[in-house]
Amino acid sequence: MARPKPQTDPNLGSRIRKRRKQMGLTLQQLCDMAGLSAGFLSQVERGLATPSLGTLAQIAQGLGLGIEHFVGGTRPSDALTRASERRQFSIEGSQMGYEPLGASFPGAELSSYLLHIPPGYVSETVSHEGEEIIFLLEGEIVKTLGAETFVLREGDSLHFSGTTPHSWANQTDTTARLLWTGTLPVLKGREVERLPELIPEMIPEGLRATSDT
Repeated sequence: MARPKPQTDPNLGSRIRKRRKQMGLTLQQLCDMAGLSAGFLSQVERGLATPSLGTLAQIAQGLGLGIEHFVGGTRPSDALTRASERRQFSIEGSQMGYEPLGASFPGAELSSYLLHIPPGYVSETVSHEGEEIIFLLEGEIVKTLGAETFVLREGDSLHFSGTTPHSWANQTDTTARLLWTGTLPVLKGREVERLPELIPEMIPEGLRATSDT
């Protein structure tokens, strides 16, 4: 019996082109990174050619992704996370805690995390393509969106465009927990690209929280 072929994203070419443009890469720049000819990659992006698995891996690497972003055979159960089993991690040098909720499969656009925001944390102001939704599960945060500032408490939510400069802070003495969901790619191909990160800003030692890794 023949082995089933890997499931490839039917919109492979358009997704490659979309990711390339998101990264600000020209066709030639991605070709140089992936070791391909511009003519072939152009055909792939227009759906006129199909790359081999090895070539797709080179393209994915040039785009900062794992090949599993384009090829996969996931089952619905693969996307299930149990509260008692879900891992929590943090980025070196940060006390922010993250719990990944999303799954990676061909065509996936969303990323989602539970964030544990320690007291006294303040983020940098950022803007980017895509959109975000935050839902506060516990505690309180101050969210600055453009020229406006909002205080979000348990049960409050905010949906906004990532192109609007935004930042947030936990000005209380207790850890806040929120559900973050967005189209911003954050963990792809085993590399951290960008997380909804908060940075410490003169946090008193007594208020510094710890998170599991």
